[in-house]
Amino acid sequence: MDADEFLLKHSQEWSQKYPGRYVAVVGDKLVSVNNSAVNAFKEAKEKFPDKEVCIDYIPTEEETVTLL
Repeated sequence: MDADEFLLKHSQEWSQKYPGRYVAVVGDKLVSVNNSAVNAFKEAKEKFPDKEVCIDYIPTEEETVTLL
């Protein structure tokens, strides 16, 4: 499973746990949750320096409604 599939699989769960935050995923692992995309990326790279890091923003419920 790649990072995109992993994000999609867990998007509903994470929308309740981490609204308004950035998540960093490496492969099929959530490795960082942060208020800053840069900090989430840095934390992930510290743990997995040789791996590709995928960053995604988890919108709040209000932001999701606005997008619809």
